[in-house]
Amino acid sequence: MSEITEMLIRRGFLWQSFEIYGGMAGFFDYGPLGNNTRRAIENLWRKYFVVNERAVEIDTPTIGIEEVFIASGHAESFTDVAIECENCGKIFRADHYIKEKLGIEADETIESVMEILSEYDLKCECGGDFKSPENFNLMFSTTIGPGRGKKGYLRPETAQGMFINFKRLADYFRNKLPFGVCQIGRAYRNEISPRQGVIRLREFNQAELEYFVHPKEKKHPDFDKYRNFTVTLVDKFDQEHNITLGEAVERGIIAHELLAYFIGKTADFLLKAGIDEKRMRFRQHKDDEKAHYAVDCWDAEAYTSYGWIEIVGIADRGDYDLSRHRRYSKEDLSVFVYYDEPVKVKVRRLIPNMKKLGPVFREKTKKIAEMIEKYEGEVGDSIVLNVDGEEMRIDSSFFDFEEKEELIHGERVVPNVIEPSFGLDRITYAILEHAFDTDVVDGETRRVLRLKRWIAPVQVAVLPLLSREPFTSKAEELTAKLKEAGIFTEKDDSGSIGRRYRRYDEIGTPFCVTIDHQTFEDSTITIRDRDTTKQIRVEVEKLVDVLKELLSSERDISEFGEIFKE
Repeated sequence: MSEITEMLIRRGFLWQSFEIYGGMAGFFDYGPLGNNTRRAIENLWRKYFVVNERAVEIDTPTIGIEEVFIASGHAESFTDVAIECENCGKIFRADHYIKEKLGIEADETIESVMEILSEYDLKCECGGDFKSPENFNLMFSTTIGPGRGKKGYLRPETAQGMFINFKRLADYFRNKLPFGVCQIGRAYRNEISPRQGVIRLREFNQAELEYFVHPKEKKHPDFDKYRNFTVTLVDKFDQEHNITLGEAVERGIIAHELLAYFIGKTADFLLKAGIDEKRMRFRQHKDDEKAHYAVDCWDAEAYTSYGWIEIVGIADRGDYDLSRHRRYSKEDLSVFVYYDEPVKVKVRRLIPNMKKLGPVFREKTKKIAEMIEKYEGEVGDSIVLNVDGEEMRIDSSFFDFEEKEELIHGERVVPNVIEPSFGLDRITYAILEHAFDTDVVDGETRRVLRLKRWIAPVQVAVLPLLSREPFTSKAEELTAKLKEAGIFTEKDDSGSIGRRYRRYDEIGTPFCVTIDHQTFEDSTITIRDRDTTKQIRVEVEKLVDVLKELLSSERDISEFGEIFKE
């Protein structure tokens, strides 16, 4: 890991934030190469989850008002258990500290942590005792506006912006399910004691899709594309399965086709981005591990020098989010779904008894009467209504019943949500680590990033054999031509040609273009392949077309010219 980290810092992929002031755990900067790599991954993600889905992308504020997070449950449930040393004052995330020091998993509850601290007499690293554990909310709080202002939070996920815009989005899609809404952006979690570099950040990048579906139709029209896709699954009982997604659904390992579809699509994307198939699996959350909003959840995990790390969470959030925001905002966040054919049904309506309601409920009578008329729940000796945030039990003597036959054309439903949520920073790091390799070229050890060609931060390096005219001016001419064609290109005339090859191998550049003496004799140029170090000569006028074909595929350069070694 130290070798990889040293290279990523030295070459300009990742830097410690606030470095000249001593740094701060949980924050990292992307250097030029790291930023290009992450952006390339984002663009690939868009192709999979926006362009090739019935989905759109939106952008919402990273600060949210308090009401949003009360409704979402984050204000109450988005917590970790923290333990503080009485002696040195250090604070640790309890489950991480217990696992690090004792090698055991602790439930994320105060009771479980207290029991372990007592049973094992666990001390702080300084030898001090811990105070009683406490729940710590992971959201950054802020104030919006001057003075006391309005309380707000930095968003802990991009999802809520998509849920609170649901009415607008449903109108955009003409209220026809299913549809998806995506967002790529920053999220924030005030981690208690982040220790794993870019794996656990306080400010990070997410790419999320909220896929809204009919609660009784959790299928996808393109599931057959992934039905026979084989993945490694670890279920909530820690049983491992190497199985097709179709069989996993049939055996009930995966709850339904829609979850399986997004597991398959996620695996497809990760492999395309450069995650090693042998170091990738999908692990189901245990019942006591799931987030407060999750009905079911599978994590895509990658094996790295940090061990298995979660890089994607694929959750069935049910109707939790829309129902909560519907309740707290008093807005109707349902859609009307038409039946294929109208259906005749007997309908039982409640008719408010205004003569009885008036004397008892006075100024609230009109509102209660309207709510009785709209009531669609179970009816017994009484019904429960939420009137201005207050639950009121209304006795059956305050309403009558009316039954009649109606022609029903459809129904209102609160959609369920399937959410694939991608941690772009973790994915970027895992790809870089999986791509890192060493081999021997010309008797010397070479370090090389075997990145996918479409992910590489620099796609082509133009290298004049000599750093003098006419080689340098020709290099500048070709560099400008490649950039104009949309290819990320750098020109480098510093040092020996061998040293420059190694420099670009180390940062993952797929192809080096070399201008040599023959270039001025017959207008040909060499293209060198990063992984094999093989070279071909092509005509200068064909260079752009050949490189575009190579960069968008995994074709061998031998298809485009005669091979020779460097």
